[in-house]
Amino acid sequence: MEHPLNVYNNLTRSKERFVPIQSPFVGMYVCGPTVYNYMHLGNLRTFITFDMVYRYLVHLGYKVRYVRNITDVGHITTEFDEGVDRIGAQAKLEQLEPMEIVQKYTNNFHDVLNQFNCIPPSIEPTATGHIIEQIEMVKQILENGFAYEADGSVYFDVRAYMQKHKYGALSGRNVDELFENTRELDGQDEKRFFADFALWKKASPEHIMKWPSPWGEGFPGWHLECSAMSTKYLGEEFDIHGGGMDLKFPHHESEIAQNTACCGHGPVRYWLHGNMLTVNGEKMSKSKGNSFLPLELIAGSHPLLDQGYSEMTVRFFMMQSHYASTLDFSNDALKAAEKGYKRFMTAIDALEKVKAGTASTFSVDDLRRDCYAAMNDDFNTPILIAGLFECVKQINLMLEGKAALTDADLSDFKSMVHAFVFDVLGFRRENESAGNTKALDAAMQLVIEMRRKARENKDWTTSDTIRDQLKAAGIVIKDTKEGVDWMLE
Repeated sequence: MEHPLNVYNNLTRSKERFVPIQSPFVGMYVCGPTVYNYMHLGNLRTFITFDMVYRYLVHLGYKVRYVRNITDVGHITTEFDEGVDRIGAQAKLEQLEPMEIVQKYTNNFHDVLNQFNCIPPSIEPTATGHIIEQIEMVKQILENGFAYEADGSVYFDVRAYMQKHKYGALSGRNVDELFENTRELDGQDEKRFFADFALWKKASPEHIMKWPSPWGEGFPGWHLECSAMSTKYLGEEFDIHGGGMDLKFPHHESEIAQNTACCGHGPVRYWLHGNMLTVNGEKMSKSKGNSFLPLELIAGSHPLLDQGYSEMTVRFFMMQSHYASTLDFSNDALKAAEKGYKRFMTAIDALEKVKAGTASTFSVDDLRRDCYAAMNDDFNTPILIAGLFECVKQINLMLEGKAALTDADLSDFKSMVHAFVFDVLGFRRENESAGNTKALDAAMQLVIEMRRKARENKDWTTSDTIRDQLKAAGIVIKDTKEGVDWMLE
């Protein structure tokens, strides 16, 4: 199977024809959450992005094995806090067992993604469930001469690796320049070189989460789990590895080094990185008070928000920007997205009311071609949405009797629009309750009948009042050839 899907390749800095492998199988690995804290909005954008990628690959007909890990061993999250047991510390703070902390935050993670209509991965392995695989990988890297032991810890030997391979190819980092900008760190004396990173770290007596190993009790390094689990479930080389831009260095750079040192080659054909979020033009951070939790955005409970926004409004807002570009959150931008999404979905719902004509006045094939061209160009969702708004324009023209499709073309058009809106972009109707939808429709039919009788009696004041009050409530009444219709604005 071949599809002309162009994906930006971070390793070659160019666009290449995307043919994952000769078979229809695609392996995709995405770095999942560290479960000692609640997921913030930047994380959410990453997972929504790769939900879209997964959906589109499945739509194209690929059999996708989507692996997304759970980091639950409580280990380091940066090279500057080695030895910190984050989950253990949170467990003490909340007076819970460490694995209760893991379960609590994992459940929250799943609940949030479900609210935003993200499909679960094929496999969701945990770091604690793959300690043996991580130890075996450390042993192999040691045997191949790219690591060394130091007082119960094992470090990756970057200088030994650089004699045969490039460290920094993915991120474009130069090790010598890194050295000039690196401060001295306490507790790093056992390293031979400042850029060496822990594969296995000796645990202190008070460290809660630790496991036996050939080098003594300890825990795996941050980068190791992804190398071990992606190799186990996707093989030594797979197609797509994704994550946030902040993971490019050092995490993904170190993954490449580990896999190359262990298997003799890098693990991934295409690296995809979602870019960061900003708020009113500033980088999102807890210290600035502009970091959002997803549920704060829905409830409108954050001080920087004027109101709450629905999950699908947020998803629509994120899809309006390319995954590799910076996305700026503001009240004005979110309100514009809310208005655009309502207009978008109102037309999609109204599509069911369109009746076939005797001839087609526009080309469904041209619209379909534009939609695929957008997605095949590195998953360009903003261009896809622009193409779908062209479909919205045609829907409204058909409702007004100014455009038409034959019965066969109309059926084809509906299938195409629904596939991109619901299957690929992952949108869903704001109110999934059929009962509520039917109740609203029944109520509107009564209101429309009241307005009809008022117009028959030339009671223009009542007729205009009904129209204006409905408009104020976000409901538009439209007079068509078939009669009076209504839609949400």
